[in-house]
Amino acid sequence: MDYPRSCYAAVVREFGKEIEIEEVPIPQELEDRALLVKIECASICGTDVHLWEGSLSIKVDLPVILGHEMVGRVVAMGRHADVDSVGQSLKIGDRVIWSHTNCGSCYYCTVEKQPTLCVNRKGYMYETMEKPPYLMGGFAQYGYVVPESGRIRIPDRIDERLASLSSCAFRSVISAMDQTGPIRNTDTVLIQGTGPLGLLAIGVAKISGAKNIIAIGAPDLRLDMAKEFGADQVISIEKTGYKERMERIKDATNGRGPDVVFEFSGNVKAFAEGLDLIAPGGRYMVVGQLGDDTVQIPPSMITKKNLRVMGSFSGDISHYWKAIQFIEKHQHDLPFHKLISNEYSLKDINTALKRMQSFQEIKPVLYPWK
Repeated sequence: MDYPRSCYAAVVREFGKEIEIEEVPIPQELEDRALLVKIECASICGTDVHLWEGSLSIKVDLPVILGHEMVGRVVAMGRHADVDSVGQSLKIGDRVIWSHTNCGSCYYCTVEKQPTLCVNRKGYMYETMEKPPYLMGGFAQYGYVVPESGRIRIPDRIDERLASLSSCAFRSVISAMDQTGPIRNTDTVLIQGTGPLGLLAIGVAKISGAKNIIAIGAPDLRLDMAKEFGADQVISIEKTGYKERMERIKDATNGRGPDVVFEFSGNVKAFAEGLDLIAPGGRYMVVGQLGDDTVQIPPSMITKKNLRVMGSFSGDISHYWKAIQFIEKHQHDLPFHKLISNEYSLKDINTALKRMQSFQEIKPVLYPWK
């Protein structure tokens, strides 16, 4: 055994309160198919901020180790853990990203083939750190990959920061794109929201061959980045009203509206606006809505436009693998590294979260050993 009996982690004990760095036990015996990893880095996701605030409509078993978007290097392995989820060999020293769990035996796992809806699902940063295996969060020096978690080995040529963002932000985008269906070279795509997911989605839409990509978001710095990722037109949500946005989008689409709309904004008002903007016969994929806020819409809008309205929650291990494959192929075609807005040590977690909360960061990264 070449790892300690405990490590440091950022623990949320009460929503909205300052996070303390606490000493947390490290399991000394690993279950079959489990991995113990030394966290190389963990990127901060908007969902981390929402959990810390207490605004998520998802059960959280406090106290928890915050963070769910991370990459780690294997330091110990349980029996039969020598291959990843796509059959690649695994050994001590390899880097991995890993998924939330699914049981593989409930209705949604077996019949519907939608493991993100698993009724026995366990999520990293949602499970208490007071029970074994303790290390169920990314903002820690070590992490425990439970037997039921999918895992993907990371190629050496991929930067650890890009591997980390693939374990939530990018896999969520890939999952949403998969469920929406192919983007055609005749399609106008509208992206609502220019946070990390929206920017990544712009890049995927561009590589997929979309004819025209329009992004709505803010602030101007993110709109500039949207252009770098491939947006043909950007519209500031801060500097335009609804009527102006409607006119500009209609002008850009011969009066029809966009063929495909992706909602990554997290603002509940974006949903009603997206339904209004989309072209008849269009596809609307909603990803950013995880709060309890509501909005009124006339259901007839969906009927009369013959729309396909879909939601995408998280992603399964196939989307982690596809995200890594995409980055490996296109890491020099798109400015992925510009998403990394800052680097912090574990002790600076409160500063990093507050800067995320005030939109001063796009995708900061924590290094737990600094």
